[in-house]
Amino acid sequence: MATAYESFNLHTTPERFFIEACNDGANDALAIDRVSTEMTLTVRKDIPASAVTQPICGVMGTIRLVAGTYLIVITKKRKVGDLFGHVVWKAVEFDVISYKKTVLHLTDNQMQDNKAFLSMINAVLHTDGFYFATDYDLTHTLQRLANTSPEFQEMTLLERADQRFVWNGHMLRDFMTQPELHKFVYAVIHGFVTMHSCCINAKLFSWSVISRRSCFRAGVRYYVRGIDSEGHAANFVETEQIVQHNGFKASFVQTRGSIPFYWSQRPNLKYKPKPQISKNTNHLDGFQRHFDSQVITYGKQVILNLINQKGSEKPLELAFAKMVTSLGNGMVKYIAFDFHKECSRMRWHRLQILVDMVAEMQDEFGYFLVDAEGSVLVQQEGTFRSNCMDCLDRTNVVQSLLARRSLQSQLQRMGVLHVGQRIEEQADFEKVYKNAWADNADACAKQYAGTGALKTDFTRTGKRTHVGLLMDGWNSMIRYYKNNFSDGFRQDSIDLFLGNYAVDEVDMNTPLHEPKDWKFLTLPIIMVVAFSMCIICLLMAGDTWTETLAYVLFWGSASVVTAGVILFNGRDFVDAPKLVQKEKLD
Repeated sequence: MATAYESFNLHTTPERFFIEACNDGANDALAIDRVSTEMTLTVRKDIPASAVTQPICGVMGTIRLVAGTYLIVITKKRKVGDLFGHVVWKAVEFDVISYKKTVLHLTDNQMQDNKAFLSMINAVLHTDGFYFATDYDLTHTLQRLANTSPEFQEMTLLERADQRFVWNGHMLRDFMTQPELHKFVYAVIHGFVTMHSCCINAKLFSWSVISRRSCFRAGVRYYVRGIDSEGHAANFVETEQIVQHNGFKASFVQTRGSIPFYWSQRPNLKYKPKPQISKNTNHLDGFQRHFDSQVITYGKQVILNLINQKGSEKPLELAFAKMVTSLGNGMVKYIAFDFHKECSRMRWHRLQILVDMVAEMQDEFGYFLVDAEGSVLVQQEGTFRSNCMDCLDRTNVVQSLLARRSLQSQLQRMGVLHVGQRIEEQADFEKVYKNAWADNADACAKQYAGTGALKTDFTRTGKRTHVGLLMDGWNSMIRYYKNNFSDGFRQDSIDLFLGNYAVDEVDMNTPLHEPKDWKFLTLPIIMVVAFSMCIICLLMAGDTWTETLAYVLFWGSASVVTAGVILFNGRDFVDAPKLVQKEKLD
């Protein structure tokens, strides 16, 4: 396997960028022409002495905006841990550098657009959770890597990467066609990685959790739901739990993803918008594509649908069950578990009902296990595909319980746990385990919903608390604000970053200039004025109480009616994406 360089110096001249490899014995440098954007491999001695130099940690790639092409580099990284002797890094800080030396060639509108696009790129880069390795393939599970051909093993990290999880794939398009440049860039995943050195019964072992978010149908909570025509599900995350001891390596993989047919839940100022199932679409075609790809990649599928079986979520549950029946695939099994009903009134112990229900299937699926000589002892033959509405809070709780059950079996087989010992009884490790899965929940939730996860008090402590309920209320309020008033920008940022929207340098009329509807500007002002006048009339009473009452009723009625009109036209007042086609959102 061709590995990438570990560190670099970026040398800048008015005509070129030179990215110099700083590995011991390395003499390579990547030259990028700032006018033609051509990339060529050169050597260290060709770097001009007059160049301005700065150390960088890696290259994310390039992107074209209104002002031209930009180079995106990693300027700070932090070590997460070691995986099979390979260092895994978290990209912490970035720099976005223009090829052009000036933006004076742009009009005022173009400058504003370019500034907006730059802020979108920076918004995604500053969404916590980018990870990479210079000599290990983070995009594949341990089992997939073990079942590859010799030809696969000889590929570069970029060529062999699972494109579902390469978040800078669009930015690497200029590098992909030149394999000699692959050592200068990394395949970067987005999600969550944690690694811990642990000890039970005086036996040391390494325990890790890796969550890989798919860049296909990526987006934010309410603007990206369901699947696309290729069968890619929104908020699809592959989570792998890895344990190592005495040369043995074990892996347990689970997935989560949006309910895989065509549905939407557009924000409209209501606390919980009503989900809408598309009436004019062949759901089964995309549904089948999704599960065909899941079966090919992961084997048998057990769907754990955790949504409510009453209220606004009920039609989704009924449609999901019906489609699995219509699919008629013996490799796909459906289990509905009404999480909120079963665990209502703080009865969280009832989650054991679900764990017991799927225990036999989990034992049948097994996990992946390799011995110290590298021989494969066991393969994982299926996965649990869990979902709730967002595939965040309820989903993460259930995944952590199934992962613990798998880990129990793995540690017993490796001889770390004695016969009859339970993980729950190992206080020090249990604390590490619960906090890591809660951190995983928070990371996935922030990336999709904009806040930390709900219900993490149960994940961290094993029980539901009143403080946890208060924190859930606070996070729910923050989610409400972000989902209605800032997620359009976040969705645009992700679409631009992933290449779902391409900037046309010669287009003078970008979607950013779409005018606001008159209601957006007028009605909120009327409501605020009416409400303010109502308060003033209450505080500054008139000559008679009837006069005061008349004024209060008038202005109060005006504010209530205006608020009602705003709620009725809620979609016109939320922050909607501008860079995607309308049919993608409906």
